[in-house]
Amino acid sequence: MGKKREIILSLNKVSKEFRTVEGQIISALHEIYLGVEEGEFLSIIGPSGCGKTTLLRIIAGLEMPSSGEVFFNGGSRIEEGPKIGFIFQEFALLPWRTVLGNIEFGLEIRGIKEAERRQRALEYIKVVELEGFENKYPKELSGGMKQRVAIARSMICNPRILLMDEPFGSLDAQTRFTMQKFLFRIWKKTGKTIVFVTHNVDEAVFLGQRLTVMSARPGRIIGETKVKLDYPRDINSQDFIQIRKSAFQQLESGY
Repeated sequence: MGKKREIILSLNKVSKEFRTVEGQIISALHEIYLGVEEGEFLSIIGPSGCGKTTLLRIIAGLEMPSSGEVFFNGGSRIEEGPKIGFIFQEFALLPWRTVLGNIEFGLEIRGIKEAERRQRALEYIKVVELEGFENKYPKELSGGMKQRVAIARSMICNPRILLMDEPFGSLDAQTRFTMQKFLFRIWKKTGKTIVFVTHNVDEAVFLGQRLTVMSARPGRIIGETKVKLDYPRDINSQDFIQIRKSAFQQLESGY
């Protein structure tokens, strides 16, 4: 048996409500319990509008829960939590900056000296396999390249947890599959804790060590599966197909 890993993130009975301009109260999340281990790749799936993005925003501290608590490192509260990186579907690159300039931006706003941030950015350009594109602008890149830049920009600040909100949702099928394999290589190389939100079941099973299924709004956790398949995974294997089938059944039960 391997050594049990530390629980780096836990959510205890987290709920979130919003009030509309008309004064109506909308329940987005209901009593979420979740624990994530250090170095784990956790996939979260659920139907559109079930609160997946809201859940990530609460973990990142961008929104506060209406009730419940978020803990890091087995007990410390969110104010004392680890650095968190957040990668969005729409890339969110600065169009007036080059690949190099985008990647080093996070270090720049932290006051890191130019020589050091330039050196570190060049190292991450190698990590995300974009050598030769240092001086290109976002408009000159493909969708997959833009997302690699976004990943490098987040990882250069050395987050302990990387939150990914449907990062490949806008990519075509072939590019999406290429990026899935690329992300797997990055995860294995760095050992980062990744919480990956998607509505694509195949993607969730292909990448995740664990699969968490959310219901339609208000989002609740209605299923969880340990994906005990060796990497790299064969999407056509019987074991993969069986896990995918089970996930679809859980999703259907949550409507």
